[in-house]
Parts: sequence; C-alpha cells; structure tokens
Amino acid sequence: MRRHIVRMESEAAPIIRIIDLETTGDRAGGDRVVEIGWQDLDWADGQWRVGSERGARFVNPERLIPARTQAIHHILDRDVEGAQTWLDVAPAILKPANRRVVALAAHRVAFEQRWCRKAFTGTVAWICTFKCALRLWPDEPSHANQFLRYSRRPQGLDQEAGLPAHRAGPDAYVTAHLLREMLCVTRVETLIGWTREPALLPRVTFGENRGRRWSAMSDEFVASILQRRGFDADIRFTARHEQALRAGRTADPQAMLF
Repeated sequence: MRRHIVRMESEAAPIIRIIDLETTGDRAGGDRVVEIGWQDLDWADGQWRVGSERGARFVNPERLIPARTQAIHHILDRDVEGAQTWLDVAPAILKPANRRVVALAAHRVAFEQRWCRKAFTGTVAWICTFKCALRLWPDEPSHANQFLRYSRRPQGLDQEAGLPAHRAGPDAYVTAHLLREMLCVTRVETLIGWTREPALLPRVTFGENRGRRWSAMSDEFVASILQRRGFDADIRFTARHEQALRAGRTADPQAMLF
C-alpha cells in the first residue's frame, strides 16, 4: 500500500534565526549576557529572504558590567537593571513558538554557543557565518562582521538599521544579510557542514609567514605543521586540507580533525 505524505497548509514555513549576544566580557567573574538580538531569514517563493521578524532584549547579568566592556557596546548597568535574567529570556527567543527553525546562525558560533546551549536550542543545527565566509570569500583581507558588511555590500541592507555596531539587534541584522548572500550561492546543508568542521584558513595566521596564502607555502612547511605540537585545530585542519589538495585527494573532514 502506497503511503502519501501530505503537507498541511498550516505548517509553518522554515526560518533561520540569526542570533547575536552582548556580554559583560568579564571572564574572571563569569561572563554574562547583557543583550540578545535576533533577525530571521524566511523561506519564501523558493529563496531565502531577510524577514520582518527581528528584535533585541536587554538581559540582567546579575552583576556589574565592567567599564572596558561598556566602552565597546555602551550598555550601562542602569539599562539592564530591570530586565529579566538569561534563563527567563533565552527559551522563547532560541525556540520560538509556532516557528519552524531549521538552523540558528551567528557570526562566531563558538561564542554564542557558550550561552545558547542545547537545553535552550534542542537539536537544531548551527551556521557560523565566519567559518562560511572563509570558504566563500577567501580573498577578503578580513572576515570580521563589520568589515564584510562594507566589503560585500549585501543587497537590501539598510545603513541605519545596522547601527550602532556592537549592539545585538543591529549586528544580528547585518549577519542576516551576509548569510542571505551566502545562501544565494550555496545550500543550508553545506553551510551547516562547514560549521561543524574547524575553520579553513585562507592565510597563515602565525609567525614570519603571517598573511601569506597557504597555497603559496612549501610542501615542507605544510608537513611541518602536522609534525609539531601546539597548533590549534583550525591550523592543523587547514594544513591537512592543503596536503590533500596537493595530493589530488578529496579531503576527508574526519581524518583532518586529528
């Protein structure tokens, strides 16, 4: 008997929710969230579009915000004094009711995931626009969110809506436009796959060769990275990827993690 799967008309359209956090920046005292911003990408008419759902909320960190951090995002203690705590704010934003979230996204996912844990997000996948930008736009001299905003000039980005920088709502808005540009040339599944791997670095990030393309480095240099201890996962992953390219092999992501 043939089974038919019927899509209900009431089924919510998929979205990608882009998240940005501002924090106290006080690692010694326990870094706490002071603001969360979000911007949705909606799937409509066969393409991803920057949706109308966006917002930002202050979060009470239950401690003072250091002056050096206030100097970056300009959020003051009085701004967050009457706000709800992270445990009260996070669930509804990270798992919105009546919305079908197919992925969460942020420019540096590892930072947001320190607070956006699975207890709040469930099993939904993440997209790191920083890692994906390294893959798609390797020739950019910087892959910082604000640099890419002006370098890539994504269509439809309203200058005022994306300001001030280093505030959660505007930064999520900017990231959403960059992600939309990425999704014009590749698929959600590809971006999720890149996010799960270490960063593929287009340039050397250390020593006297800092800034040079990996493709310009000698075979001996690339091999030496894998023979020495102390290099982080991104550097080792990139070295193995470069070796695989030169050997004409298809790079095995799992093998390159070790």
